[in-house]
Amino acid sequence: MIIVNLNIRGLGGGTKARYMRHVIGREEADFVCIQETKSKELSDARCFVFWGDNKVGWIHNKGDEGSGSLLSMWHKDVFEYESHVMGIGYIAVYSQHIKTSYRCVVVNVYSFCSLRGKKTLWEDLSKVRQSSHVLAWCICGDFNAVRSSNERKGITDRGEQKSEVNGFNSFIDSNFLLDLPLVGKKFTWFKPDGTAKSRIDRVLVTEDWLLLWPKSKQYVLRRKVSDHCALVVKSVEKDWGPKPFRTIDAWLLERGFSRMVKDKWQSYSIQGNGLIICKEKLKLLKLDLKSWNKDVLGNLETSKRRILQEMEALDSHDCSGGLTESERLRRLELVSCLKENEKKIESLSCQKARANWFKSGDSCTRFFHSSLRWRRLRNEVKGVQVGEQWCEEPCTV
Repeated sequence: MIIVNLNIRGLGGGTKARYMRHVIGREEADFVCIQETKSKELSDARCFVFWGDNKVGWIHNKGDEGSGSLLSMWHKDVFEYESHVMGIGYIAVYSQHIKTSYRCVVVNVYSFCSLRGKKTLWEDLSKVRQSSHVLAWCICGDFNAVRSSNERKGITDRGEQKSEVNGFNSFIDSNFLLDLPLVGKKFTWFKPDGTAKSRIDRVLVTEDWLLLWPKSKQYVLRRKVSDHCALVVKSVEKDWGPKPFRTIDAWLLERGFSRMVKDKWQSYSIQGNGLIICKEKLKLLKLDLKSWNKDVLGNLETSKRRILQEMEALDSHDCSGGLTESERLRRLELVSCLKENEKKIESLSCQKARANWFKSGDSCTRFFHSSLRWRRLRNEVKGVQVGEQWCEEPCTV
């Protein structure tokens, strides 16, 4: 899924049309969100020119006589349009992603500068979001708001900034939205004379969106035809080499684990200095632990289902005619195995999410899986700065 977002500050002139066509073509965009078109009317022909293709669906929100106008476009080979909801400062397009057959919503947003206008927009978007049964949402655009004071530089505090920050963060949290990791510049808007900058353009998604496109990030492009930078949402996976050696807490709950590790470590015969011996032994131990984990622990969820199925069979037998002494002992053994299995599942989820179990809630692991996905996205190496050039290719680095 590739989405291009830009506050273009007016579509007039051929330069901006050529730039949009270039970005859409280069990024192979599936959906495009444009803010501040400053156009009262648009046509199929003009939208086809922007995209460079005639298989394009589009919706235009005229705003107030062109002010605050929005344009949402999508490729018909990627999205099957279902419906849309339009209001002051937003267009929400409901569609089905043809390749995955999943329904999703892409919202194009432009917020006015006044705090009252922002709060009204947040309330309207919350109502639209909460009234929908579609789970995969992407809300992008120019929010004219920041999440912290660090996202604004060179701008005098008008006294409303704290209320704005709190209100914006409350909107994001109450709608269970995630701010996609940013790649490239830290700011998306720059004053022409360079004295001020801020991050007022962003992309927010739901957890279900990340389940469909788990590696999604927002890339900040160079500023060319507007004082805003274009954002590109795409899912890119890079291979940065071998993974480091790690242990799993759930292993320690397995009887005989410590003895197995000690025996394996002592069985390795490596020649060299202390560092070489330790390094090579860890490599061998990693392979043995991987094999042991597969044979002994296996898939914990599969083991859980197998235990529950056997317990259900014994319960059915008990209801129909009673259990023998050996079957009753077996059922007690299964209950004990189930408890141990649950502890391992919870330990694994909690460790991967790096969350405090007692602080974060009950035994529902949805929270931990969500935390895990978000931590992986946030900590993933997106690229490195080589001199003055941003590089994302591992082979080049």
